[in-house]
Amino acid sequence: MDRRDESETWDLVVVGAGAAGLTAACAAASAGCSVLLLEQADVVGGTSAISGGMVWLPANHKMADVQRPDSIEAAREYLAQTVPGQDRERLETFLSNADAVLRDIEARTSLRLQPVVNYPDYYPDLPGATAGGRVLEPVPFDARALGGAFALLRDPLPEFMLFGGMMISRQDIPHLRKATKSLRSAARTARLLFAYAMQRLRARRGTTLYLGNALVARLLKSALDLGVRIRTGVEVSELAKDERGRVAILTVSDASGRHKIAARRGIVLASGGLSRDPDLRSRYTPDSAGDLTATVVAGDARCGARLASSVSAALSAPTEQGAFWVPASTFTRRDGSRGIFPHTVTDRAKPGLVAVDANGKRFVNEAVSYHEFVRAQLRNANSAVPAWLVCDRHFLWKYGLGKVRPFSLSIEGDLASGYLKRARDLAQLAVDIGVPAQALSSTIEEFNRSAGKGEDPAFGRGGDIYQRSLGDADRKPNPCVAPIEAAPFYAVAVRPADLGMSAGIVTDARARVMDAGGSPIPGLYACGNDMASIMAGAYPGPGITLGPALVFGWLAGRHAAAA
Repeated sequence: MDRRDESETWDLVVVGAGAAGLTAACAAASAGCSVLLLEQADVVGGTSAISGGMVWLPANHKMADVQRPDSIEAAREYLAQTVPGQDRERLETFLSNADAVLRDIEARTSLRLQPVVNYPDYYPDLPGATAGGRVLEPVPFDARALGGAFALLRDPLPEFMLFGGMMISRQDIPHLRKATKSLRSAARTARLLFAYAMQRLRARRGTTLYLGNALVARLLKSALDLGVRIRTGVEVSELAKDERGRVAILTVSDASGRHKIAARRGIVLASGGLSRDPDLRSRYTPDSAGDLTATVVAGDARCGARLASSVSAALSAPTEQGAFWVPASTFTRRDGSRGIFPHTVTDRAKPGLVAVDANGKRFVNEAVSYHEFVRAQLRNANSAVPAWLVCDRHFLWKYGLGKVRPFSLSIEGDLASGYLKRARDLAQLAVDIGVPAQALSSTIEEFNRSAGKGEDPAFGRGGDIYQRSLGDADRKPNPCVAPIEAAPFYAVAVRPADLGMSAGIVTDARARVMDAGGSPIPGLYACGNDMASIMAGAYPGPGITLGPALVFGWLAGRHAAAA
């Protein structure tokens, strides 16, 4: 077997090319280090590339530009009420470094973030919460700047693109819905379609990137500009210590065979977490949650937690609160691959939908955060796993449902596959989804009695600014509530899925991996979903995975560079 490059040595080796790994690589490379970035997939970006790309950075300096004042003290007060646990050192490190890292990373890389003005924290009525600006999104990116490296970038989920490859921004969605009703929206839609058509003449998909795809693309360009060497299709099977007792040697396998690589200053684990390691994942989730994950498909490589454990690293203590949750529907794509649609913000909070359990009854305010929705499912696991999202034909046409897009002219494929259920009346729909017919009819009747007035006495849907921000602003008086009354009726099943794990490798405030005795393991770092989250299983706002991923990825890379 070929054992090429046995003497290959780099200052820093990063395992995993998602947002956290790319950030760590850029941080060290910008400090003058030689950096090798290893990715087990054939493309870079990981789950970050298919995500919404939101980055939660409290008290960032850009908030002042959009009249959204914030302070570290306010963020600390908010997190004190939403994040459990007594270990606050890493949380304080995040708060005190968030804006400094933002300034530094924008000064040294091509990453550019802008505040999302009207995106509230998920518990907006708690002291210290903000109505927006704490979360930032990547500035749209023209992928032509990547040149041939565009082929390295993981595609978004096909269900979140139009016409086989067109990404759209959050700001464009309302205009697409109004394209036949507003001249302004029609003109904007025409410009988007023309631009996309021109892009497809030269590229296999649209080159105007948004959301997580833009975030990763900007970091990828930065890494390449800084001289980071990126290798895809590489599996790391083992970590080992050198003669000094530092974790400095990786055993890897690629197309040429199995060989070793040495790292003088450090190794950073950013492989995406333990979501796809069934045995490890089961330590941190209840049995009723199942094993569904919305993270990207992993290869045969060992996850970061397994690699770290082999050199005596500590992992999170067992808990049932170790995941970041989202309700998800599943289906099979035309190419035979399994599709998982995360129901984050596109449908649940829109007016004219309810979620029911196996008893045909509502069990949750459908407009709460995706994490809280699944927590409600798990509290009612005997009846609410799976749950059914139920709507009428007006809702389906205007907002879509799961993978069924708005204004779909044909839904026959989704009906034939069983993904989407349709019935002429609620009694038949109840039979199709296996719930008591009388109970479902009573649930909808009770909901409709108040929905016409924009009220939801049972669950208070649309009761805070977060929920209302996800509704339909054109619906008055409550953007989250409307009757369900226009046959035929539709339903899609949703189950708990993780967006990533909160549990992971225990680190200190410098992202150094800790051993069971609480001491840092020399030479080894972890960030992103490989690192046990500072949020301890809580989900206080949009972007609370990517915000810490960037901050601790940057801190890890800079600390290793100074080693």
